[in-house]
Amino acid sequence: MSALLRLSALPLLCAFSLPANAQLLTEKGISAGMAITIAQTALETCKANGYRVSVTIVGRAGEILLQVRGDGASPHTVENSFRKAYTARTFRISSAEWTKNLESNPTRGPQFLTNVIALAGALPVKVGDEVIGAVGVSGAPGGEKDEVCVKAGLDKVADQLK
Repeated sequence: MSALLRLSALPLLCAFSLPANAQLLTEKGISAGMAITIAQTALETCKANGYRVSVTIVGRAGEILLQVRGDGASPHTVENSFRKAYTARTFRISSAEWTKNLESNPTRGPQFLTNVIALAGALPVKVGDEVIGAVGVSGAPGGEKDEVCVKAGLDKVADQLK
């Protein structure tokens, strides 16, 4: 076997020598039924308090799983609910906590990250310490009121997030 042939076969041999124990990932995720329950509960909670809101639920990669503009909610609330949820998912903390972090360290600002927003109103969805998504609400008069509606939705499915 010539030296050239041996060298050209080296990458092929390396490829076949990769670990044979490579496995598929097993990940938990938010089901469609769970997303519907969370969103419906959040909408109903806000409506009972007189707020017209939109709700967005994102999955582990920040993708929209469910988005709904509640009756009478302003058009901008759809985008804001998504950006709040995306922020909570991205940083694995509430969007309110992210906003507080920016106050102490403004260099971490959202200006460089698409879809990140410094507004309260979203919480990550967790199974233990693993973040599998997030829920954002927009439209109540203040992000802390939006967050109450998110919390109600998450509380409704808390027994399934174990």
